[in-house]
Amino acid sequence: MVHLSLPGAGRHVGLVGLVGVVAFAMVAVCGAIGSAAAQGKLDARYTATLAGVPIGTGSWTVEIGDDQYVAEARGMTAGLLRIFSNGHGSGASRGLVRGEALIPTSYASIINNDKRIEELRIVMSAGAVKELTMEPPSLPNPDRVPLTDAHRKGVVDPMSASLLRVAGNGDPVSPDACRRTIPVFDGRMRFDLAMSFKRMERVAADKGYRGPVAVCAVQFVPLAGHVPERAAIKYLVAQRDLEVWLAPIAGTRVVVPYRVSVPTPIGTGVLEATQFVSVAIPPRLPPATAAR
Repeated sequence: MVHLSLPGAGRHVGLVGLVGVVAFAMVAVCGAIGSAAAQGKLDARYTATLAGVPIGTGSWTVEIGDDQYVAEARGMTAGLLRIFSNGHGSGASRGLVRGEALIPTSYASIINNDKRIEELRIVMSAGAVKELTMEPPSLPNPDRVPLTDAHRKGVVDPMSASLLRVAGNGDPVSPDACRRTIPVFDGRMRFDLAMSFKRMERVAADKGYRGPVAVCAVQFVPLAGHVPERAAIKYLVAQRDLEVWLAPIAGTRVVVPYRVSVPTPIGTGVLEATQFVSVAIPPRLPPATAAR
């Protein structure tokens, strides 16, 4: 999922965050990228609806180079929600490309929902959180499952989690794209996204990609930083109809969310691309080779 922050529909409406938190954090554990023709760009635009009613719009850009990657997202509430709020947010993730691996190094987000501003910054190294800055901090709660140092290791940030590499040499848009569990740390909570294959579909964006997508079922598994008895947590844990539709970034073996659907008590929340334009970037030649 891109981690589009669409305030007013939950703190992380990033792939509608991979639901607030869950919908967009969907992806690879330091997902690897193939070494040949492994560079590409994505320029995507999304709309968010709840029970068919527009509630937000967002943009997501991703650039995967030969030695680094960057992903940036922006979102805002729209439609009926503007009557109640004028929220907006942005986020960015950066990292290194080393051999066949994407290695996150930093993630930052800011969300303004009129009533308060939330800011988050995570610095990472080799899959471990080295620095964490968060305002406002989580309020103390004796019912909250404690976060330990172990929960900050072997994880990805919410946006890097939206870049999913598929191993092998065949079409990356395949059932294998869905067969994984993603360990996510979002600054406040450590959770897994357990994914499994459901079916194949075909999509046609208003601009850009037209072709197959792999549809994955997603199960939210909270591990720490949460209050188990909180109604929203219990609801998400019980859901078996969370879906993410994965489409490819040209020039890479990386697939990313094209559509995310999240059941809610008042209707299904959907984040779907209206524009999904990706292009391959030719590998950069070493100076000596380029001069020949």
